[in-house]
Amino acid sequence: MLRQQLAKNPAGAYHGVPWRCHEISRIEALSDAVFAFAITLLIVALEVPETFDALWAKMHGFVAFAISFALLFHVWYAQHTFFRRYGLQDGPTVVLNGALLFLVLFYMYPLKFLFAFLVSMFTGGHGIAHLPDGRTEPMVANVAQAKTMMIVYAAGFIAVFAVFVLLYIHAVRKRHEIGLTDIEVFDARESIGEHLVMVAVGALSIAVLFATGSPGLSGFTYGLIAPAQSVHGVLRGRQRRRLFGV
Repeated sequence: MLRQQLAKNPAGAYHGVPWRCHEISRIEALSDAVFAFAITLLIVALEVPETFDALWAKMHGFVAFAISFALLFHVWYAQHTFFRRYGLQDGPTVVLNGALLFLVLFYMYPLKFLFAFLVSMFTGGHGIAHLPDGRTEPMVANVAQAKTMMIVYAAGFIAVFAVFVLLYIHAVRKRHEIGLTDIEVFDARESIGEHLVMVAVGALSIAVLFATGSPGLSGFTYGLIAPAQSVHGVLRGRQRRRLFGV
């Protein structure tokens, strides 16, 4: 299991601070099963195509699958990192992790649909769905549907990273019980800020949508994630080196 290999890796640490937990808990085992099931929901089809044309049609969904898989893997690794760093298994952690798993499963189909639509638009498919009976229909019929699609995606995006914010806030509150060092508390608060950036970008996308009425501009808002996280990382990295010398 990938999580077991990462846990056993002596280099597995955050900014040089060793993991606090090295054993796979029941919470993480359940989480792995849920994430694995979520991946199966992303798969274009379980049947092997019988003709080249059928294979080529299935391959059109590869890019959307790859993007969706990358986002899902990011969420999985963020969850893995939290449990390696703190090893919490108390009630609030179980509830928040359960909420995270619910969101992951609930948003798999909206996530896959959104990126299938975007890939179709940018690769000449013009957002047209080819139905099994040979008919074609627009994947998104009008602007109102496009707006709703972006709101649904943003709501899920915000909710997922808000759960991570709450998990790290809980870890900071438990810092004396689990014996966090000053640098570990600093890193936990850095992670709170990192996930708040994601929440803020999701909220901004909704604000842009309502202000401009443009689903396209709302989508481009997510392009702010990389520069915003870079600025946050640089500023917090400088502060970390100033306070702790590492």
